[in-house]
Amino acid sequence: MSHFISIEPLTKEAFAPFGSVIEADPASARFINGGNTERFHARGEVDVAGEGARVIINIFRGQPRTFPYRLTMMERHPLGTQSFSPLHDRPWLAVVAEDEGGRPGRPRAFLASGRQGVNYGRNVWHHPLMTIDTASDFLVVDRDGPGNNLEEFFYEEPFVIPDLPSKETVR
Repeated sequence: MSHFISIEPLTKEAFAPFGSVIEADPASARFINGGNTERFHARGEVDVAGEGARVIINIFRGQPRTFPYRLTMMERHPLGTQSFSPLHDRPWLAVVAEDEGGRPGRPRAFLASGRQGVNYGRNVWHHPLMTIDTASDFLVVDRDGPGNNLEEFFYEEPFVIPDLPSKETVR
C-alpha cells in the first residue's frame, strides 16, 4: 500500500524545523561595495562536526524524477549540514521528515522555486536531490572528512508524490 503526500510551498516558516531557506529576501538586503552590490547576509549556517572535517563546495547535476514518484528512502548527515542552491531558474522539490526515534517520520514535500535553496540541518532526514522536468545543476555546500556522515533509511511501504502542479503555478 502506498501513502500519498502533498506538496507544500517552500516558506521560511514551514521549513524551519528542517533547516533554512536560502533566497534573496529583500528584508535582509544590505548594500555593500559602494552601493553596487546587494548582500543577503547569512541565509544559512554551515555546521560540521569531527576532527579533520572541512567545508566543501560542490556542483551536483540532478536528473529529473518521473511523477507520480514512489519515495522509498530518506537519508541524513549526522556530522554536518548540507545546502542545495539551484544554478538554473527551475523549480525543484525538497523532501524532508522529522526524526521519530532514529528513523524518518512521514515525509513532507516542499516545492521550491528556481530562486530558492535550502540548508538541511545536521541530522535532518531528507530525500536525495529531486529535480523536475530536466537535468539541473545545484551548488552544494557540505562536510568532507573522516567519520560516517551518511545514514540511509528505507521505508517498508512507499510514499507517493503525485503529479506536480502545472508549470504556471510552480514559478
